[in-house]
Amino acid sequence: MLSRLFKRPEDRLAEQEKVQESLAKTRRGLFGQIGGLFQASELTEETWDDLETLLIQADVGGETSAKLVERMRRRVQALGIKRAADARAIFEQELIRLLNEHRPPKDDMERLLTIIMVVGVNGSGKTTSIGKLARLYKQAGYKVVIAAADTFRAAAVEQLVIWGERAGVEVISQGPGADPGAVVYDAIRACQETRRADVLLIDTAGRLHTKYNLMKELEKVRNVCATRVHKAPHEVLLVLDANTGQNAIPQAKHFKEATQLTGVVLTKLDGTAKGGVVFAIGEELGLPVRFVGTGEKITDLAEFNAEAFVAGLFER
Repeated sequence: MLSRLFKRPEDRLAEQEKVQESLAKTRRGLFGQIGGLFQASELTEETWDDLETLLIQADVGGETSAKLVERMRRRVQALGIKRAADARAIFEQELIRLLNEHRPPKDDMERLLTIIMVVGVNGSGKTTSIGKLARLYKQAGYKVVIAAADTFRAAAVEQLVIWGERAGVEVISQGPGADPGAVVYDAIRACQETRRADVLLIDTAGRLHTKYNLMKELEKVRNVCATRVHKAPHEVLLVLDANTGQNAIPQAKHFKEATQLTGVVLTKLDGTAKGGVVFAIGEELGLPVRFVGTGEKITDLAEFNAEAFVAGLFER
């Protein structure tokens, strides 16, 4: 049902341009150096070594970097390419191929209510991302409601209400310290009985007294969704801060153990000079990047597109 997002060509083009603009710092950083490798006269053994080193430094990760370089070497050799400039197109194709290996499954199922859980640690941009997602789905023609189920952090509900107002959607909440499961239960009932909502976005706790308590709470919220709506939650999106680089991977694995993640929202893409963690997310976690945060405004959220992302990594 939610595949109606960004159907118009002009919408797709605007989103792609926004992603490429947000990659300016990354383009001038390590990926700029990677692009410089392909300006040499010919490919040498040193070229391959330098490429793998720069990929690792750009947060692509050791295993993923080695896989990329090996794939590229095999193709270059099979095609008989000798000049470095001629190998650049092969490199970009392999980057796109890697990202597209973990595309989200197409969801055209018609349902009365789609439930999307949003998880992630405090400070990752989770609350901001929920506001941006709410606006995005509303712009696509859906009636959206937000459930404020992060009741542990005192300011979480207030912040979410502010973002809900900016997006023009209702936020259903209870007082601080309320049972998150009860908040979600009430929100689902409201969506079904009075609000007639199409999409319910659920904010969840990003910190509790222990990691064990946090993961158990996320499981509880998920179970409430499952008992109230068929096959819910239909999406579980993990919000990760691009600036944390490789540190985002073990963080993501903890959430993956507790919830059945379906994708990643990568925030603060405009603030990192590396950006290679996008490739590591797919390869090491088996998850697609679904959306990327491209700035601080409520409109600064783009649906992820592998071709646009790779094009934005290099100067043209």
